[in-house]
Amino acid sequence: MYKIIRNHPSALQIYRNKLLESGQVTDDDIGNISQKVSTILNDEFLASKDYVPKRRDWLSAYWTGFKSPEQISRVRNTGVKPEILKNVGKAITTLPDNFKPHRAVKKVYEQRAQMIETGEGLDWAMGEALAFATLLVEGNHVRLSGQDVERGTFSHRHSVIHDQETGEQYCPLDHVIINQNEEMFTVSNSSLSEFGVLGFELGYSMENPNSLVMWEAQFGDFANGAQVIFDQFISSGEAKWLRQTGLVVLLPHGYDGQGPEHSSARLERYLQMSDDNPFVIPEMDTTLRKQIQECNWQVVNVTTPANYFHVLRRQIHREFRKPLIVMSPKNLLRHKDCKSNLSEFDDVQGHPGFDKQGTRFKRLIKDQNMHSDLEEGIRRLVLCSGKVYYELDDERKKNNATDVAICRVEQLCPFPYDLIQRELKRYPNAEIVWCQEEPMNMGAYNYIAPRLATAMTALGRGTFDDIRYIGRAPSASTATGFYSVHVKEQTELVQKAIQPEPIKTNITI
Repeated sequence: MYKIIRNHPSALQIYRNKLLESGQVTDDDIGNISQKVSTILNDEFLASKDYVPKRRDWLSAYWTGFKSPEQISRVRNTGVKPEILKNVGKAITTLPDNFKPHRAVKKVYEQRAQMIETGEGLDWAMGEALAFATLLVEGNHVRLSGQDVERGTFSHRHSVIHDQETGEQYCPLDHVIINQNEEMFTVSNSSLSEFGVLGFELGYSMENPNSLVMWEAQFGDFANGAQVIFDQFISSGEAKWLRQTGLVVLLPHGYDGQGPEHSSARLERYLQMSDDNPFVIPEMDTTLRKQIQECNWQVVNVTTPANYFHVLRRQIHREFRKPLIVMSPKNLLRHKDCKSNLSEFDDVQGHPGFDKQGTRFKRLIKDQNMHSDLEEGIRRLVLCSGKVYYELDDERKKNNATDVAICRVEQLCPFPYDLIQRELKRYPNAEIVWCQEEPMNMGAYNYIAPRLATAMTALGRGTFDDIRYIGRAPSASTATGFYSVHVKEQTELVQKAIQPEPIKTNITI
């Protein structure tokens, strides 16, 4: 075999002989080409001896003006003018007159049109569509790929609609503005090859920072097929090669009784790879928040359509780029309480979504209980993240536990020390609980606990030993395979978090 390979002509020799046999070139032509190429290579090699590289001279012109972590970038608002929201909302909920969609899809679009008309009850898919549409109006490219992303794994997105008689396809987001270039919005169903597709989208996002590039896993559990891309490139690419990326990764996550292969996006892995120091509170100026510039990526577990809208727009409305890992929901897609009003998306002062800094992503959502303003009477502050909030809130209402405050940590990394300390000050007599539905060795607990302790210690509010954990016990498997066991565990951990008795030790279910 070695002898055969050694005696086999090279690709260059085979190609040379083919050209000569065809009469397209002569021996002299080939000799001249070889000499020209050799001269170019030799000249460049000699020039390289005196070359002094600049740190960022290999970046394309698209990246001109984007700031490094050493440079200060102001936090920008992400709200949109109400008239623009209304106009794009109408555009993305209107189908052609002669188009005949599936009756279930038609009903979805009729409901979305009603959301825009009334300004109430916007669901997750509508929040996402508005984020895409408003970015398109502003001249940005939006790209989404993953298996079954056109429809959405959970039949919630329906970004591409099929005529039931002709088979014709229609994408409302291709018609947000008049004479819109169809290349501005791209949604692509991909093969179930997480490694290959995520790697491609990462490269795409690094080419042009003015594109919102997103990859969605079918279930967050399946992202482990792309672990090399996360470990070697997304989490550490800027630290190793100064290459920024604004890539968004959507990982459906949440315990719904679907078993160990369809419950966990392995939130703990992304938090474990986060590089912020758990024992140092950084400068948290609200207008010049360098904390997020200096971290390697952002990890969020968002619970409202409006906050999802703002976190997507934040990816583009800033002077730097940072990867965004989203623990996206499953059962919240149609949850009766997981709704937002259109006013929470706009930039008008005087409504609940607007604070003195403007309308933007909320890193922490404070308690929504009307009685929680009786701060000294609150006996327990429950901190949580993700869809477990809605179960905790239901349990609180059922028991009329008005002396329990529940706060949602929407941005886990980088940790919102300033907002956590604000809530700790607000409830001076409350015991501090972290509640999660994941096992103790998974989820956010091992990331949250030392940072929460640092925030508490700085206020003289207690130490690590004063934090109570409520959630599932440590486990090798992410979740039980028995639905009845899941329901029992979920019910118990939610009840324990709201129970009237003091929580003196960690509670594992």
